[in-house]
Amino acid sequence: MGSMPEVIAQGMPTQWSRLVRFVAVEDNAEHIGEPTEAGIDVGAALASSQEVRVRSFSGKSVLDPTAAPTSTILTIQTLLSPLSKAEVGTIRCIGLNYRNHAKEMNMELPDYPTLFFKPSTCLSAPNAPLVIPYQATDSQADYEAELAIVIGKDARNISKEEAMDYVLGYTCSNDVTARTHQFRGAQWGFGKGMDGFAPMGPCIVAASSIPNAGEIEVKTVLNGETMQYSLANDMIFSIPEIVSYLSTGTTLEAGTVIMTGTPHGIGVSKTPKVFLKPGDDCRIVMSHGMGSLVNTVEYEQKPLKK
Repeated sequence: MGSMPEVIAQGMPTQWSRLVRFVAVEDNAEHIGEPTEAGIDVGAALASSQEVRVRSFSGKSVLDPTAAPTSTILTIQTLLSPLSKAEVGTIRCIGLNYRNHAKEMNMELPDYPTLFFKPSTCLSAPNAPLVIPYQATDSQADYEAELAIVIGKDARNISKEEAMDYVLGYTCSNDVTARTHQFRGAQWGFGKGMDGFAPMGPCIVAASSIPNAGEIEVKTVLNGETMQYSLANDMIFSIPEIVSYLSTGTTLEAGTVIMTGTPHGIGVSKTPKVFLKPGDDCRIVMSHGMGSLVNTVEYEQKPLKK
């Protein structure tokens, strides 16, 4: 394992190029649909108070293979993560999967993917506050831009060659991390598993619409400054390798989200170190229609002792 990512030209067939899940202005109900303006960055538009119109699709879930466009045009009132907490289940995460990130951390390239988990309670919405629990507000909360894979049908013991047949699409995600808690133990799940530590969205883009996932641009923009930037082709393990490896003896159920690792430029590696502060505008920005995952940082207040 660990070869350079190859050109990817597959992906599950869909009747859409990208979908959003949202609550509509018109009926205050939840819908899925495709933005009517093909080139619009949904997250950035909503963050600047622009109206975003969406062609509603039948069904309520991006996982529904029968989801089809309707004639109804709706306006986004509240943007939701592409999948619900019940649909994503336990989020799988790949650590140390970019060559330049391994270099900045002075770590050897791994022979196999490093896996850790985030609970579904980490999932949070785009264009919503990123609330840092009070236990991590002491200058330790960090950003990590990550391309996320969405599995569209149950996968178990699949080969690298057939892996893309199970990939529904891609979305932006942020592997928010409490660094002090992360480095206190050998396992990373606690420091990376706090409530709200996996913002995701705004769109899911069909894998079949991106011929070469290695060309996807991945970056973090914090208060207007680019902190991380890389192409996905800097990954140590390609998307087919990751999906195949994680399916070994393990069923990846439809809706499973895999966060594929972060590029170089995380806050803890900078001099001086950069951590998320109240009021920060944190944006995970990706190309190919995924757009901007926008979150404003808030600190949870520690309860007063009685």
